[in-house]
Amino acid sequence: MSRNQKEWWIYRGDGSVHDNIDSLPSPPPWRDFSDEQLKARGTQFKPINDNVQELVNAALYLRRPLLITGKPGTGKTTLAYAVAHELKLGNVLRWSITTRSSLQEGLYRYDAIARLQDTSLQHSRLSNNNCTKIVESPEINRYLRLGPLGTAFTSTKRPRVVLIDEIDKSDIDLPNDLLHVFEEGGFTIDELARLPDEDKYKVIDIQTCDDGKKVPVERGHVKCKTFPFVILTSNGERHFPPAFLRRCLRLNMELPDENQLSQIVKAHLGEYNSRAEELINAFIQKRDKEYIATDQLLNSVFIALNNIPLNQDEQLLNSLWKSLSSIENF
Repeated sequence: MSRNQKEWWIYRGDGSVHDNIDSLPSPPPWRDFSDEQLKARGTQFKPINDNVQELVNAALYLRRPLLITGKPGTGKTTLAYAVAHELKLGNVLRWSITTRSSLQEGLYRYDAIARLQDTSLQHSRLSNNNCTKIVESPEINRYLRLGPLGTAFTSTKRPRVVLIDEIDKSDIDLPNDLLHVFEEGGFTIDELARLPDEDKYKVIDIQTCDDGKKVPVERGHVKCKTFPFVILTSNGERHFPPAFLRRCLRLNMELPDENQLSQIVKAHLGEYNSRAEELINAFIQKRDKEYIATDQLLNSVFIALNNIPLNQDEQLLNSLWKSLSSIENF
């Protein structure tokens, strides 16, 4: 039974102080950040067609990156978590791309400034104590950390899953820069390669981006024994160089149809009723005319399943289903 139009409001805007926030229902599964939910990410993913499984398996067999294109909400990112979950490949190593992203950011980071500051601080302390001891620079491994891609190239028995998210946002040179690493199966940490050829520098433990774990790196060279399963996602907003495309397998994620949307709703929310079915039908009709994503449907169904009267509040539904291709009425 749907509640009255304003009965479900937690915030009423009248300035009165109350504890109604305690009656807020549990969040949608995709907005629950508990450890349990984060570990379960990708477990509800259902491939739209066999082409998804075929291309994933081909990429695994060929040890090639998988470039996935498609509109937001088609499951490009979730696929990486689904593969990692099903094949027991550990946590997904995610690298979210921006216009400022560089190859080194994905491989490793070296905080030279912090090391210099710590050296200066040691020297200052010794000077204040009138000590003539020679100050040595702090161990370099304290200031190095492998990035998502660099972590994936460390030696493991099973491949790690690397998600390079929204590669189409990158600088124009990044796709070509990635080619060398993909073809060589490794890279060099220059700061370690330049160290003196002494026993204490031959193997150094470096922190990874995988929960702070450390891995041994010999003479600055990181070489994979098992090529990682690399997924690159793109919203189709730019073209990539032919040399880059030639080295990737390409998968286009299609929009889910009515039956598939029903399965997605059931998988994420565990509930399904006539109101959810009505919203799916209305969503498909709107999607045929405007650019809206599947997660917008899930938001509306979650609201409806909490007995919030979307049918009485057309403005709310229109806001939930705001077109992604327009900035009108913002």
